[in-house]
Amino acid sequence: MLKKILLGVAILLAAVLVIAAFQPDEFSLERRTTINATPDSVFAHINDFHRWDAWSPWAKLDPDMTTTYGGPPSGVGSVYEWKGNSAVGSGRMTITESTPPSRVVIALDFLEPMEANNITTFVLTPNGGGTDVSWTMAGKSNYLSKLMTTFVSMEKMVGPDFEKGLAQLKTAVEQ
Repeated sequence: MLKKILLGVAILLAAVLVIAAFQPDEFSLERRTTINATPDSVFAHINDFHRWDAWSPWAKLDPDMTTTYGGPPSGVGSVYEWKGNSAVGSGRMTITESTPPSRVVIALDFLEPMEANNITTFVLTPNGGGTDVSWTMAGKSNYLSKLMTTFVSMEKMVGPDFEKGLAQLKTAVEQ
């Protein structure tokens, strides 16, 4: 009986490993909202890392998190580094493209708890008296992340954080 149980566990484990191997090599997720403010106003909150604490969905997860800023105060070359507890890990963001008032592209490098290099893009589009905001993150999936997303999709892991961040950005900008 024990042999049958072990064989069943081994087959199940092998199936999970094979399924993970066939997960996509890249991922992308996106969330959108409309903010009742001009693109210039919204852009100012995204293009300046010093303003992110007011709306970032991760800023308040670790009250003892340390942050460091580098490069220019905003725009291309601006850097935000963080190190915190297991909820936020550690990493670095660098603005690589800044096109006022319509687009900000950020190189997002996670160091802990798992190393990953992603691209985050904010696109701002005028909509009447407001602004449509699109927040996208895309990157490559290594085998470990493929194995993880076999059980929980990137949409379920990060999507709610993007929704919370956009809601908080909307509140911060509309005040």
